[in-house]
Amino acid sequence: VQFECQGSGKCCVSRGAYGYVYMTADDRVRMAKARGMKTKDFMKEYCVKEDGIWHLREDRANGDCIFLEGGNRCGVYEGRPDQCRTWPFWPEVMNAKTWKKEVAAFCPGIGKGKLYSAEEIRATIAVQAKSEDDLVNGR
Repeated sequence: VQFECQGSGKCCVSRGAYGYVYMTADDRVRMAKARGMKTKDFMKEYCVKEDGIWHLREDRANGDCIFLEGGNRCGVYEGRPDQCRTWPFWPEVMNAKTWKKEVAAFCPGIGKGKLYSAEEIRATIAVQAKSEDDLVNGR
């Protein structure tokens, strides 16, 4: 699969089921550091826990990521959570039908830049799977 982020911000806007930005403990620490905050303060201001799982607050009326800044740029790019780091290589979209319908149809980075090997994609999926496991197990 060929992919290179184009900085469009399209992956940061709400699209129904993919609207939540889930936050593992490592994500919360990393993002707090990127914002120059203590983790506890970051969580109080930017996170909410629902059904035992932490995610970013959805303060915007349109459901877009609260860190999406002018020009559709990520305000915490270096500290972004694993969910964002592993896009577009999420397990639930790594099949031809879903890829074409839900990823390539809106993401301008598909088909551009680096050609990822199956091994690189599997490694990225493993990072996302670990994050999901951490979320489910309260880490």
